[in-house]
Amino acid sequence: MGPYRKSAPLAPGSTIAIVAPSSGFDREELFRGLAWLGTRYRLRIRSAILARDGYLAGTDAVRTAVLAEAMTDPTIDAIVCARGGYGATRILDALPWDAFAAAPKRLVGFSDITALHLVAQARGLETIHGPNVTGLGRSIGAAERLALLATLEDLPLAPWSVARIVGGDAEGPILGGNLALVEAMAAAGQLPPLDGAIVALEDVTERPYRIDRMLTSLRPHLKRASAIVFGQLTQCAPGADGVTVEHVLRDRTADLGIPVATGAPFGHDSPNHAFPLGRTVTLRGDALVFG
Repeated sequence: MGPYRKSAPLAPGSTIAIVAPSSGFDREELFRGLAWLGTRYRLRIRSAILARDGYLAGTDAVRTAVLAEAMTDPTIDAIVCARGGYGATRILDALPWDAFAAAPKRLVGFSDITALHLVAQARGLETIHGPNVTGLGRSIGAAERLALLATLEDLPLAPWSVARIVGGDAEGPILGGNLALVEAMAAAGQLPPLDGAIVALEDVTERPYRIDRMLTSLRPHLKRASAIVFGQLTQCAPGADGVTVEHVLRDRTADLGIPVATGAPFGHDSPNHAFPLGRTVTLRGDALVFG
């Protein structure tokens, strides 16, 4: 599928809506992230994003209403999510995707927000895999902040250095995100076609056997990709069996017949560089280059 459609780039003074489609969050981290974003952009925030409903940032109805308003409001230039966690999949079918596809805007987030990205990619839209607002409120580096500004404003993106599991060159749209969400969306029949894509995957707090299970389930989809690029697999330590996540990655991907790389700078630890999902990229040697 492709090419993927880009929405208009932001400029200083553009308006960003802050939404919370998933879990609740640390308010201090949110406020620090907002303070940084607010030095360059105008921010639109509804008090409803501070709601709580167990492990969710408010009821499904509240989270849907806030995100739907941001998706359809013509005065909003971009949407940045407060946090991942869990909850986006509960509201996918209630969101105004037809209206959003007709007048798209930049949608930023990662982790649980992968579900939103994949629905947007199924409709041929670019979105941005990048830090949530609470992540911006932590101690992240200048290069990570610059990468987010670059994806929002269509500035050049620096190439990524990667390490190889399987050699070879590849080119295609970069799709994916959080491995657990990619697998869940595939199980729900909501994963867009990965034919010819360079699939970017990361995860956190998953034992190697669970990474094995997810990659095994996704193999029919991954076989149709042009390459796989793994970001950080954070806190994925071996269990008592001693099997490492590095072993699992090699075991589950080396025979797919496509190039495979690891060590890309995105995921649940620092660095977490923003990048445009749906953009054509090239994997050549030990570098991933954005078009």
